[in-house]
Amino acid sequence: MTHILIAGGGIAGLTAALSLHAAGFDRITVVEAAREIQPVGAGLNIMPNAVRELDALGLLDVLEQQAVRTRELRYYHCSGGLISRDPRGLDAGYHWPQLSIHRGHLQLTLADAVRKRLGADAIVGGVRVSGLTTLPDGRAHVKLEHRDGGTRGHAVLEPDVLIGADGIRSAVRAALHPGSGEPSWNGMLVWRGTSRMPADRTATFMFIAGSDRQKAVVYPMTEPDRETGEVLVNWALAMPAESIDDDSRGDWNRPVPIGKFLRHYEGWEFDGVSVPEILRASDRAFEYPMVDIDPLDRWSHGRTTLIGDAAHAMYPVGSNGATQSIVDARALAHAMARHADPADALMAYEAERRPAMTELQRANRRLGPEVVISLAHERAPGGSTDIDEVIPPEELAAIAATYAATGAFDPVTVNLGSPYGVGVHALR
Repeated sequence: MTHILIAGGGIAGLTAALSLHAAGFDRITVVEAAREIQPVGAGLNIMPNAVRELDALGLLDVLEQQAVRTRELRYYHCSGGLISRDPRGLDAGYHWPQLSIHRGHLQLTLADAVRKRLGADAIVGGVRVSGLTTLPDGRAHVKLEHRDGGTRGHAVLEPDVLIGADGIRSAVRAALHPGSGEPSWNGMLVWRGTSRMPADRTATFMFIAGSDRQKAVVYPMTEPDRETGEVLVNWALAMPAESIDDDSRGDWNRPVPIGKFLRHYEGWEFDGVSVPEILRASDRAFEYPMVDIDPLDRWSHGRTTLIGDAAHAMYPVGSNGATQSIVDARALAHAMARHADPADALMAYEAERRPAMTELQRANRRLGPEVVISLAHERAPGGSTDIDEVIPPEELAAIAATYAATGAFDPVTVNLGSPYGVGVHALR
């Protein structure tokens, strides 16, 4: 029976476990460095192409219990003027919605499903990959560091397949690509957090405002609470910084006081939604540098491969981080189900996914669809009474369409249905 070891219990790793189980694989172990999977983090937008895959795994109904179907995205000039209103999800003609959701809810839902379907012991906490070598038959000789109540132990496994889903600071990637270096920083610092707000004091839509040098992203993640009338709002801000601590690259959970950056956003209001008011309603904030990794020329070595941020961490632009991790997981399971040789399966998965993800990484370095706020600011620094004179509608449409085509998440492609339905299961 094929033993698959997944390094990392984040969104990529847990979705991979569920997808592989759906493809007929039963011996799957997920090792996660944290002792317990906690509902940490802030908000995510899951695009319709990934929601389609979560629906195929039978998870959409439970996810929607604490999520919002995002129907509109608005872009604003930093002066407050509206640049564009773009329909999203069902309102944009997709057969699946776009979901705004708390990362913790998504991760816990995935973890619960893994334990129910694969067994309570399928996720092993307090364990991380500390090194690996590739054996002559292509399998990985994996060194694991185990933490248990303050004690440390080491173990060695030689699984039939190793999947590196251990994030932007992936130990699996570092072993496969020892010269790949640190995550690349673009000079921007990001602050993020969540706030509980009265529904009438926030938007029903998602908005991105500012320019390439300073921006704010705000959206609701829950429907109004029946008792309090409040909604949970996600916010993320970005500004340049002179320097960062190298140890902070890839650390998404470094707490900072809101007062550190609040002054930079005083007066930012968009169609009645006050960014400072939302920030003041938050009890904590997190800071991290905006980093990605340089595109890799190879993901798979023998029977080891990479998925999610371990393979293609990208700037947080266009809602594609978690989205593409989910699609990776489904594509990998599909390839595993259709190839008798695990090494062939991993190469088939990589051949499909790596070129598209490389282009998406590069597109995000060019700001992806968010380039419209930069264009508006460059062409009309003080704002404009007629945005069509600044950015013609056809130019706006072309920017959005080009980006969607890059990641194959345009409505026509997505609505064809999942290409990852399980075929003939070839491995046992």
